[in-house]
Amino acid sequence: MLINHLRHLVWLAAALIAPAQANVVINTTRVIYPANVREVSVSLSNPGEAPALVQAWLDEGDPNARPDQTRVPFVLLPPIFRLDPQQAQALRLTYTQSKPLPQDRESLFWLNVLDIPPKPATQDSNYLQLAIRSRLKLFYRPAGLSPEVAKAPAQLKGQLTGKTLWLENPTPYHLTLTQLTATQAQGPLPLSTTNLMLPPFSRQALTLSTLPGQGTLQLTFQSIDDYGALRPQQLAVAR
Repeated sequence: MLINHLRHLVWLAAALIAPAQANVVINTTRVIYPANVREVSVSLSNPGEAPALVQAWLDEGDPNARPDQTRVPFVLLPPIFRLDPQQAQALRLTYTQSKPLPQDRESLFWLNVLDIPPKPATQDSNYLQLAIRSRLKLFYRPAGLSPEVAKAPAQLKGQLTGKTLWLENPTPYHLTLTQLTATQAQGPLPLSTTNLMLPPFSRQALTLSTLPGQGTLQLTFQSIDDYGALRPQQLAVAR
């Protein structure tokens, strides 16, 4: 497959040179697939001056899985196509029901889009072709989940155990949190991570830099909504 030929070249180039400018623009930062729709479309466009070859595929969470190795219950069309300058193309995703998915929570998949630029008209023996790969979260969302997704971040629960801050997600949604900060009256308490995603009905431990004192710990963060927008949130965690 085309991606196999480019895999090592892409990651080596990304490690050795400054980031390149992708020709292909994706109109979203995440994809929501409601269970009650027939298909979902993702729009791609090429605002550049050169054509691009695009390969798209889905995986279940392994970024190293080849397109021919994935076994996702979706059909993605077209899987490979040419996108000319100033043109757009829609990727169409359809749930095939070949694999039953939980109906009490979201399921997470990943959409990969590989943007392969054309060879230059003139090139020397040192020519290096750099392909840009984008990887987006795809959430399959069953109907009738409660609470409403916009209210889910407010349901987050916290618990302190020594220097460990436990965060619990009691909702059926994946909660993506960023810019996490913890403070007490004595001042800020740096955390082991400032960005995380909590799967449905899960809990995760964060480590505080120092043992918290008496009193309430205030956790502030931004949650990312269905449209990729940041929503400010606060959570008070008592000792």
